[in-house]
Amino acid sequence: MIKSTFLNLLIVWSLTVLTSCSSTRDLSRANPEEKLGWKLGSQAYTFRLFTFAEALDKIDSCELRYVEAYPGQIIGAGSQEKMGYGLSESGRKLVKDLLKKKNITLYAFGVVGANTEEEWEKIFQFAKDMEVKVVNVEPAEEHLDIISRLCDKYDIKAALHNHPQPSKYWTPDVVLASLDGRSKRMGAAADVGHWMRSGLDPVACLKQLEGRVFHLHFKDLNTFGDKKAHDVHWGTGKLPLQEVVNELKRQKFSGMLSAEYEYNWQNNKDDVKQSATNLRAIL
Repeated sequence: MIKSTFLNLLIVWSLTVLTSCSSTRDLSRANPEEKLGWKLGSQAYTFRLFTFAEALDKIDSCELRYVEAYPGQIIGAGSQEKMGYGLSESGRKLVKDLLKKKNITLYAFGVVGANTEEEWEKIFQFAKDMEVKVVNVEPAEEHLDIISRLCDKYDIKAALHNHPQPSKYWTPDVVLASLDGRSKRMGAAADVGHWMRSGLDPVACLKQLEGRVFHLHFKDLNTFGDKKAHDVHWGTGKLPLQEVVNELKRQKFSGMLSAEYEYNWQNNKDDVKQSATNLRAIL
C-alpha cells in the first residue's frame, strides 16, 4: 500500500515537472528574445490615433508584454486625462490598473523634453512613481547635467534619442560627446529607422555606441537615406535585420525594443504583430 501510494505520488510529480518544462519550452520558443534579456514591446505612439487603454489592447493582441508610453496620449477607459507628469493620483492608479489587467509592463517613457530644471524633476518623479526603467529624452544641451543628476537621484536611466538630421542627437558622435563625463545611467535610445533616414548605417552606429545603448526604437523602412521613407514589416525593407540582431547579441544588449510603426496609422496592429513574428523567427 505504501509503495503504491509512493508510486502514484511519483507519477503525479513527474507529470507536473514534464508539463512545467514543456510550458517553459513553449514560452521560450514563442518569446525567444527573453533569453537574450530583450523586452519586446511597442511605443504607444504607434497607436497615437487611439487612447492609451486602446493601445494596450492592441499591444496585447500583438502578443507583446511591454509598452513605452509617450506624453500627451489620452488615457481612455473613462478618463480624458493625458499621459505625463500632470496625471492625477487617480489617473496614475487607472494606468497601473490597466497595465495589470493586460499583464503589460510600462518599461519606458518618452520621447520627452522640458524647459526648466523643475519640469525635468517632475518628469523623473512621475517616472519613478510609475516604475519606469528608462526615460527617453531630447534635452537642450544646457540641461544635460540636470538629467545626469536626476538619473542618479532617482536611479532611473535616461537615453538620448536620435530624430533624423538636423535634430541635435541625429549622429552617434553627438550622443557620445553629450554622455562624456556624465552619469553612467545616461545612454542612447537608438532609433535604427531614423539613422536610416539620415543616411547612417544602423549597424555601424550601434557599434559606435557599444555599451551605451539602453533602448531601441525598432523600424524597417522601404528606402534608405530618405526622410520620407515609411515603415514596412521588419525584415522586408532596407534594414539589415540579421546584422542588427547579431550586433545586439554581440554587445549583450539588455533592454526594451519598442516597435514604432509610423505608417498605416488606422490599422497597423497586424503590421506590428507580423513584424514581431518576423523578428522572433530569426532569433
